[in-house]
Amino acid sequence: MQVFYKEKEVLAGDYKDTLYFLDGMPEMEQANAAVRSVDTTDLWHIRLGHMNARGLQLLVKKELIKSRDVKDFKQCEFCILGKAHRISFKIGIHTSKEPLEYVHSDLWGSPNVTPSLSKCQYYMSLVDDFSRKVWVYFLRTKDEAYEKFVEWKSITENQCGKKLKALRTDNGLEYCNKTFDDHCKLHGILRHKTCPYTPQQNGVAERLNRTILEKVRSLLSETGLGESFWAEATSTVVYMINITPSTPLNFEIPEEVWSGRKPEYSHMRRFGCLVYYHVDQGKLKPRAKKWIFMGYPQGVKGYRIWSLDDKKCIVSRDTIFCEDVVYKDIGKTSKDQGDVSDPKGKKKVTFELPGDHDNVDGSTASGGNSGGGGVMPDSDQGEEENSGDESGPEVSNSPLDNYLLARDRVRRNIKKPSRFVEADIVAYALNVAKLMDEDEPNNYQEAISGRYKEQWKAAMKEEMESHHKNQTWNLIPKPEKQRVVGCKWVFKFKPEIPGVEKPRFKARLVAKGFSQIEGIDYHEVFSLVVKHITIRLMLSMVVDLNIELEQLDVKTAFLHGKLDERILMEQPEGYVKGDDKVCLLQRSLYGLKQSPRQWNLRFDQFIKSQGYSRSEYDPCVYLKCYKEDCYVYLLLYVDDMLVAAKDMKEIIKLKTILSSEFEMKDLGAASRILGMDISRDRSKGVLKLSQQAYLEKVLRKFSMDQSKPVQTPMGCHFKLSSRKEEEKAETEAEMKQVPYSNAVGSLMYAMVGSRPDLAYTVGLVSRFMGSPNQNHWDAVQWILRYIINSKDLSLTFKKSEKLK
Repeated sequence: MQVFYKEKEVLAGDYKDTLYFLDGMPEMEQANAAVRSVDTTDLWHIRLGHMNARGLQLLVKKELIKSRDVKDFKQCEFCILGKAHRISFKIGIHTSKEPLEYVHSDLWGSPNVTPSLSKCQYYMSLVDDFSRKVWVYFLRTKDEAYEKFVEWKSITENQCGKKLKALRTDNGLEYCNKTFDDHCKLHGILRHKTCPYTPQQNGVAERLNRTILEKVRSLLSETGLGESFWAEATSTVVYMINITPSTPLNFEIPEEVWSGRKPEYSHMRRFGCLVYYHVDQGKLKPRAKKWIFMGYPQGVKGYRIWSLDDKKCIVSRDTIFCEDVVYKDIGKTSKDQGDVSDPKGKKKVTFELPGDHDNVDGSTASGGNSGGGGVMPDSDQGEEENSGDESGPEVSNSPLDNYLLARDRVRRNIKKPSRFVEADIVAYALNVAKLMDEDEPNNYQEAISGRYKEQWKAAMKEEMESHHKNQTWNLIPKPEKQRVVGCKWVFKFKPEIPGVEKPRFKARLVAKGFSQIEGIDYHEVFSLVVKHITIRLMLSMVVDLNIELEQLDVKTAFLHGKLDERILMEQPEGYVKGDDKVCLLQRSLYGLKQSPRQWNLRFDQFIKSQGYSRSEYDPCVYLKCYKEDCYVYLLLYVDDMLVAAKDMKEIIKLKTILSSEFEMKDLGAASRILGMDISRDRSKGVLKLSQQAYLEKVLRKFSMDQSKPVQTPMGCHFKLSSRKEEEKAETEAEMKQVPYSNAVGSLMYAMVGSRPDLAYTVGLVSRFMGSPNQNHWDAVQWILRYIINSKDLSLTFKKSEKLK
């Protein structure tokens, strides 16, 4: 018998005693198994991030890998390309006695670095001098360093039960600023900084960066992946470094020194190699797709893989690895893969990829802490030569913000809900909005010098044209003895309202009303505000009566109010016409204390002249009867309006009247009011009110968006009570750094808007706003973790026969 593959004989044998006896074993380029039968030295060298021979022998000595797998190997070209360097400094001395006694930190990156898949251009590394365990945080901008440092400090101190005592950094502004210094002083952290232009004094962190980048360059060069994958390569490198021997520790392993646990190696795979990912498709369609291995996720038993088709990352355990093929080889091997044709005159055998694999060696990877370890110098006096298997960083956050956890389709044959598709779109829109929020300038100078300077200049020009049109002020010579109120520019990016308004840049000129003096610059400031219960009542009525609901916005609403006081204001920055002149305000302006009241009086006077009357229940609601038992309802909140009526013609008539007096923006069918989203299905008689977008912003604001969710608003283990006087004195300084009141206030707004399920727990934690302790703050964080799991909940209004 003969077996052929691509015109070549791969098997041959003789027929004896009713059996076929094959001569030898074939060697195939295509791999259909998760693990090769024999792991060579070169493969382990690549798997472990291009570790050198000394490091491999140490792992064999520790019986962490089998001795038969490691032999002498030739010099690796990719190691030469990635690790070539100049002569290093002398070796220092290792002196720390316990974890967190001394920590080294540095920041790597620049605006010229190719953005990673998650748009990061920097990373911050932290090295524990005692264990040589290292953590790396990926940053989009340098100013994120403080937030990540505080997060790292909280996690590591909780893990090891020790307090950070000393921190070694360079003199970069990300480390040397008032916020960072005050935090270190508050927690008793000793600061050690380098002399100018002397990076050798921060040699541990500097050497770490070199170690990481050497391995990253080797991985990218070997696999053919582009520079945008540097963060994924770094994440994998630091994971490998933390589980390999470190020279300053006498070749102990950083993870073992830090946690006391020996690392596991059975799940290790070659970075950038081809992965077949199991998918459920049609009965006759392929049961696997080609992906690329991207590393080891934190806290998940699986592998991070990247789709060649969708260009996205997920985490899955249903994987079959082909470690002989990496990313750059896929184009070459794809032509050779597939079924073998059957020409005439020759008997051929067709090779097929198995559909399901119940047992894949390494599919239950421990995940653990994503990180690695690198060989660090013994002290901060200089760099050192090392074994090449440097012990290094643990990555505390994934460089890919939006990867999905794949479902276990073997155990749970559940169809993917259609709502996930919508959620993906929402997540994308929110990520865009977040990027734009981060680019919102804080002042005029930032606006005209940033990357969106042309858009902000156009927005300021539009705002000034509006002021000229409304004759908001007159320029007069500056009086000698009269108060002058300052002003500033406020910049905001407005996201898109689908089908209504495109995303736009908005600049608003705001008076510095905090400098006003009562009795001189203003007298009364009270202004009416609509009640949340009124909004819900109106929405319920709209659903029950099946009437129209439209939304309007008043452009520059406060400019329509008239001032009773004489107020002088500085000229707007960027639009100064003579230093000796000031603005005599003719109309109310955003920021003035009396502006909301003056606008409300102006609108009330006009709308009443059109036959509308105020509701006795809520003075922010106006109504007009246009025929028997038929009304037009108008709800006003500052410059936002909801208008409801059975006849759309009456709503159009009201829009025309308002547009004749004020500059209006027609937003069409109501979709959002006071941060609450409105979604309506008139065919089913259902309207939903939710605050998902607002709650996601709250979670990001308090750095809880990546926390583990819980199922209940409050855990049964919480026993909240007021602190005793002696306890207050002990924790008062520490709790001042905790945004307790801010978090409770944010939760309270969600509670009164659309989340009555939060009423009891928010009411409970709000009792301790005057003097909270750590237990109270833990309870608030528990509520935020509950919101992660329930942020898409909504109030649902349905048509009822009982409403009168």
